[in-house]
Amino acid sequence: MELLVKDTDLDSVGILDIFESLIWTDRFFSYGDFEIYTPVTNDLINLLREEYFLSLKGSDHTMIIESAEIKTDSENGNKFVVKGRSLESILDRRIIWSQTILTGSFQQAIKKLLDENAISPVASERRITRLIYEDSTDPTIVALQIDAQYMGTNLYQAIQHLCESNGVGFRITLTDDGNFLFKLYSGTDRSYDQMTNPYVVFSPKFDNITNSSYFESNVALKTVSLVAGEGEGFDRKTIEVSWTDAAGSDLLRREMFTDAGDISQIVDGTPLTDEEYYSQLAQRGVEDLSVNVFVQAFDGQVDATRIFVYGRDFFMGDIVQIANEYGYEGKVRVIELIHSESASEISIYPTFSAANI
Repeated sequence: MELLVKDTDLDSVGILDIFESLIWTDRFFSYGDFEIYTPVTNDLINLLREEYFLSLKGSDHTMIIESAEIKTDSENGNKFVVKGRSLESILDRRIIWSQTILTGSFQQAIKKLLDENAISPVASERRITRLIYEDSTDPTIVALQIDAQYMGTNLYQAIQHLCESNGVGFRITLTDDGNFLFKLYSGTDRSYDQMTNPYVVFSPKFDNITNSSYFESNVALKTVSLVAGEGEGFDRKTIEVSWTDAAGSDLLRREMFTDAGDISQIVDGTPLTDEEYYSQLAQRGVEDLSVNVFVQAFDGQVDATRIFVYGRDFFMGDIVQIANEYGYEGKVRVIELIHSESASEISIYPTFSAANI
């Protein structure tokens, strides 16, 4: 594997293809990250500078170098460790600056957050110059609706929570003309539950699972949230929100508290109706519940280069069919892809999460 290095002006300044190890991880619901471990030289120190950009063939993502560490060792030699995150992390550099109400179209709400806080904010110094937005034509995304309110929340966190709670991915890619293109996307269903797309199946029957790990846990599971908005004490506005139609009872009920005191009923001098306000409280509760769910995950190494090839037969966010030798079978979403290179091997393997869609 080789990395193309670009400087802060996005001019190519070199290629890195020799290192002791490289781990490059792309993700569906969040930013990716990377780590390079290599012997240290003055040339590498000058090449791999903070805020420089890296790209890898086979990945849609561009990484930003955020840290560089030199480790001296008289016995094993001095090492250079370089780390960073993908372009989506630039949204972590902004907050939602003013009270913002989001209603109606989900993707237009995301665009509003980006426009007002990064693409074309009132204060020009808040602008991220290269960032642009492109509408998705995916019917699943176009149909999504939202009713929410934010103030002071980190921009990345708000968008990440909204997307994950709606089963939508997002990415920022580097265009040929040097822009940072933000776009929402959802995966294609390639499981046995549909008849439109060719199936993608990982199973011992196809001899395309090298090793695997199946994990499930309800430790973090919450089924209902008490969401509290404006007010003090007994006068504080609250609403109960459940993740599904039934919050459960007895031991099946798992409660949490969501502090939504930042959601105001008066915005720009105009009061919201009680219905509008409680709808926004409910949205915040749903976001909290969406990250406190029953976890089912399937990872390990599958052969993504032979029968079903990543980047040809399936992609990030897609729904595929998977089975192991112990009887677990179902549809899972590709939520992560790891490119790894060491002195002994080069490997590419996805991480899956149960797709409850």
